[in-house]
Amino acid sequence: MNDTTKPTPKVTTTWENKIEEMMQGGIQILRLFFIAIMIVYLFSCLIGLSTKLIDLSLQYGALNFSSMKSILTDALFTLIVLAIVRTLFIRNGYLYALTLLEIGFVVIIRKLILLEVDPSETWLILILGGISALFFALIMFAHFSKFRNNTLL
Repeated sequence: MNDTTKPTPKVTTTWENKIEEMMQGGIQILRLFFIAIMIVYLFSCLIGLSTKLIDLSLQYGALNFSSMKSILTDALFTLIVLAIVRTLFIRNGYLYALTLLEIGFVVIIRKLILLEVDPSETWLILILGGISALFFALIMFAHFSKFRNNTLL
């Protein structure tokens, strides 16, 4: 029983480095491909939202509450997709976490808008409202602490 470890040959480490570089390149290519797909999807959401807004405006003139609610939910969904695309370009961990908080806030607000006003849903609305207020407070705290420290710019 010998406790010494065998030194790895240089050929093995060079192959490992080459394979690791190829895998990192492949992951980077897949990341760029995913970004391209998400950008195309974002443009599709924007075009769909704008055509829906134009169609409803031409059809009804002054929009009623249900059509405005439909447009608002579509706009919030587009905002979520836009924020997700934005996170794909962020390299700073602080801004990444802040953007995820903003996405969570918009998702909760969208859920609150889509809920029907029903007495049986009162606790759910109250809890979602409290969570959205907490998210909003965290976002505001993060923004103010970022500008106060000026080290995370």
